[in-house]
Amino acid sequence: MTVTPPRFILASASPRRLDLLARLGVVPDAVDPADCDETPRPQEAPMAYARRIASEKAALVAARHPGAVVLAADTVVAAGRRILGKAETQDEVAACLTLLSGRRHRVHSAVTVVDATGQVRQRLSTTTLAFTRLSAADIAAYAASGEGVGKAGGYAVQGVAEAFVRTLMGSHSGVMGLPLFETRALLRAAGILGQ
Repeated sequence: MTVTPPRFILASASPRRLDLLARLGVVPDAVDPADCDETPRPQEAPMAYARRIASEKAALVAARHPGAVVLAADTVVAAGRRILGKAETQDEVAACLTLLSGRRHRVHSAVTVVDATGQVRQRLSTTTLAFTRLSAADIAAYAASGEGVGKAGGYAVQGVAEAFVRTLMGSHSGVMGLPLFETRALLRAAGILGQ
């Protein structure tokens, strides 16, 4: 008797997360982005924020797809305790890069999976990066490229901004938005990937 695997729903509209899942050989049955308030709470630490938002996204989408496996993630760029959200304009990209220039920062990527029985599991990846010191011309050129718009912290590590990274300790895929080591373990536990 063959067992039909549960439906697998990705609770994200990110094309990067789809691409990263494909590296694991996983294609979701559906993509259903969660629409939740992502405003940080007063004094909320970046790591706690990433965990909370990933959990809230997963819960919202799981409620719409009972009996399915739902994966949600949230990636937060943090300069100290300061959460750098998605840069919405070129000016915001430039402001983020000015802040990150020549210094270390952390990227917290939380992944939450709700399995077919409703059990919730979560993993967190934290990566420490150090950017080289960027000139005003470097920052202006990157901001003008548009690559950092819509990205947490104002940069995409899988693009031109990878050349700014002096050191990276942790998960490259986590900085991109979905840490594959943690995701693989969660999907195995949920029955989406074989053991």
